Amino acid sequence: MEKAGCSISDNFMKAVHCDKQISGGYLRGEGIMVCANYMNLQDEVNQVVIHELIHAYDDCRAANLDWTNCAHHACSEIRAGHLSGDCHYKREILRGFMKLRGHEQECVRRRVMKSVMGNPHCSEAAAKDAMEAVWDVCYNDTKPFDRAP
Repeated sequence: MEKAGCSISDNFMKAVHCDKQISGGYLRGEGIMVCANYMNLQDEVNQVVIHELIHAYDDCRAANLDWTNCAHHACSEIRAGHLSGDCHYKREILRGFMKLRGHEQECVRRRVMKSVMGNPHCSEAAAKDAMEAVWDVCYNDTKPFDRAP
């Protein structure tokens, strides 16, 4: 994050008690929260932190990122879902989704829709349209995991 030009405070990541059944989240200016009361395994905590760090990185590198804009939100969710390993086939099997081909993109799409529809500024139709509009660019954007040639 600091290489991208963003400073991180000492309390950037917090374990908190959440009322809603979510695993965590990222809030601009506040950092990453992990809902400790819904975590059972260290692997779950790691997964949430990686996912939310991608949102924080996106927020850092895009000076004009607007979380109320459905396309901006969808893009960051696509990147977080794809790059964090959220949709690894083993996780999908544990969630009860079994598909041999195309499971990863289907999972990312499903999880993007769930998250963006939770944005009060995005209806289901707006979330779907936004996701489809930004899919190719955002799915193929692998920063900061790009490797220099």
